[in-house]
Amino acid sequence: MSLGSLLSLRSSRSTTPPPIESARVPRGVRVYAIGDIHGRADLLADLHNRIRADASMSVKGTRCVVVYLGDYVDRGPDSPGVINMLLSAPLPGFTSVYLRGNHEAQFLDFLEHGRGGAEWMRLGGDATLHAYRAAWPTGGDEAERLASLAAGLSRAVPREHKDFLHRLRNFTSIGDYFFVHAGVDPMRPLDDQEPRDLLWIRRRFLDWQESFGKVVVHGHSTCRRPEVRGNRIGIDTGAYLSGTLTALVLEGGRRRFITT
Repeated sequence: MSLGSLLSLRSSRSTTPPPIESARVPRGVRVYAIGDIHGRADLLADLHNRIRADASMSVKGTRCVVVYLGDYVDRGPDSPGVINMLLSAPLPGFTSVYLRGNHEAQFLDFLEHGRGGAEWMRLGGDATLHAYRAAWPTGGDEAERLASLAAGLSRAVPREHKDFLHRLRNFTSIGDYFFVHAGVDPMRPLDDQEPRDLLWIRRRFLDWQESFGKVVVHGHSTCRRPEVRGNRIGIDTGAYLSGTLTALVLEGGRRRFITT
């Protein structure tokens, strides 16, 4: 099986979806899914080291894939460092898949269009402004200050970081697993989701007890430890506050976790 086929975004709604106990990834593939990083470059470096050591003990010929579930920026102290690490120090020999989180969507919207700045900063964007050394302007009304701030931030953020944000994907599917930042609308097929739901949904998704068609691996909704349900696995362990960044490891029909 080619990696192109492995990561193809084919329809995920099946007539007999597998329960989590029988969900599998393709033979010869090991998947590492990493939860919300939120500016903790230190934890990402630590987790990368742990994953690298773990992968070194895999069977020869195993294809290793790492899926990042989004929310690289905001809240924590070093959002630029996280993006730099993903761009310049990817896990060697891995296929890397970078998904979009709601924080990247908000960051880019303010950065390029000047929209939603107050809400973005309330949700942790102020830490990103500080990390990129964007100065808060003085004078003028709030709208003028936000417009000036967006322009200053755009000058401060490197072009390669902007390009990275534009390249992010909303979801990917591997074997019996569907990887996404926030979750899915349970009333829609997996291949017909609204982008906003993939980035923002919570309660309708979290409370759903039936199958989604595949086991959904997600972040966005913080839990003290990985949350394994019959139809989903949540791995946002609040790294920016808890110091615990989590990776879910999938191989064949087995699953386990690596944490900082």
